[in-house]
Amino acid sequence: MAKHLVLVAGNIGVGKTTLTDRIGARLGWWTGYESVTDNPYLSDFYGDMRTWSFHLQIFFLGHRAEQYLVAARDSRSAISDRSIYEDAYIFARALNHLGNLNERDYLSYRRLFELVVNGLPRPDLLIYLKAPVPVLMERIRRRARNMETGITEEYLTLLDSFYDEWLGSFDLCPVLTIHTDNLDYANSPSHLDLVVQRIQDKLAGREVMDLRGDSKP
Repeated sequence: MAKHLVLVAGNIGVGKTTLTDRIGARLGWWTGYESVTDNPYLSDFYGDMRTWSFHLQIFFLGHRAEQYLVAARDSRSAISDRSIYEDAYIFARALNHLGNLNERDYLSYRRLFELVVNGLPRPDLLIYLKAPVPVLMERIRRRARNMETGITEEYLTLLDSFYDEWLGSFDLCPVLTIHTDNLDYANSPSHLDLVVQRIQDKLAGREVMDLRGDSKP
């Protein structure tokens, strides 16, 4: 079977980590996850975003680039929770937009980002997970992470708009959009079967529709 590099993208609380875990376990793929518990800047960032935004973005850039190279060297297909591209086009942009990352630092970060990504292997598929903002807010509330207590509907809506703009011009690889509000691939084997089939079809070059909870195989 051909080796593939698959990236899982989407807003906060949309189900990226769960999908990455389930696909890795089902298909025997290498899995990569976002650095949260071992991130040396995250707690400082949430305490003072204006001071630590640039440091955090540089850390994520190095972490994800290293993760991509590890995935590329592994003999198995790989799936990663969140993409390096979102760091720049969604989150660094949002920090700049909200005044937490000044223009000088933002432009310096973007210049380094372009140099780094130009040396990385292209992904074979981007899985874009999408759900309405009220659904995201409820999921964030249920998982009750201390660092996420300040997330608002307005912020998630801003991120959503940046995702729409980014994906409108994204051409590095095919994109499979999965609407997760009515899908429970964490607990429903039939829903996970649907997702796996769509991923495999997309990787095989077949035309597939966006996946919703009421979709049929």
